[in-house]
Amino acid sequence: MTRYFIYLSYKGTNYHGWQVQNNAVSVQELVNNALSILLKHEVKTVGAGRTDTGVHAKNYVAHFDSEIDNLDNNSRFLHSMNRILPHDIVIHRIRKVKPDANARFDATLRGYEYVISRSKDPFLLGLSWQYDAKLNIENMQLAAQQLFNYSDFTSFSKVGSDNKTNNCEIYKADWQVNGNILMFNIEANRFLRNMVRAIVGTLIDVGRGKITPEEFAQIIEQRDRKLAGTSAPAEGLFFTKVEYPEKVFF
Repeated sequence: MTRYFIYLSYKGTNYHGWQVQNNAVSVQELVNNALSILLKHEVKTVGAGRTDTGVHAKNYVAHFDSEIDNLDNNSRFLHSMNRILPHDIVIHRIRKVKPDANARFDATLRGYEYVISRSKDPFLLGLSWQYDAKLNIENMQLAAQQLFNYSDFTSFSKVGSDNKTNNCEIYKADWQVNGNILMFNIEANRFLRNMVRAIVGTLIDVGRGKITPEEFAQIIEQRDRKLAGTSAPAEGLFFTKVEYPEKVFF
């Protein structure tokens, strides 16, 4: 068997996240089906991580195994995959990797961005949180920097999650302003379920003056999801990157 990484993007509006669901359509289900049709054997992909219902991905990675060993950069196969898949899922590349490479467990960094449109914009509908309240961006930036001081993010974890640990190492967290677009970028070694949306929702509370940057830090310290803000809507969130060590590649 040959193992491959498959690189893809998707608009998550029509899907119940990446992960296969019993009674709902997911991105993983459609990718598995397309691969199985073309390869003529059952394929089950393993993704770099979950994405919630409605969340998008610009650069997502999964792995799968096949008895066929000539899929590496096979343009005809890529073309066939993209013809089978719906318009809101696109495959960019298929790359041969080491037999024990794992898209989930070998990832050393994952990145997300959250997009807020500060004005009503029909062209960003479904691809941003359209939120026009006045915000103190400086305080939001100060609060975001507090994330570097902690590793336990239970306060931003979905209640009832079966995580073995709620510890994450944050590598990047900042806000960028471009006209009417406000974007939050965050990178870490791993993320908890609903973590980014909970962080953004709580940072918005800082921007609105409901809590201070210091109180944002205290919320992290309390390790209690009920103290954090409401999760930001899914449509503004994009999975943007995932990185792997060179040892997984040939």
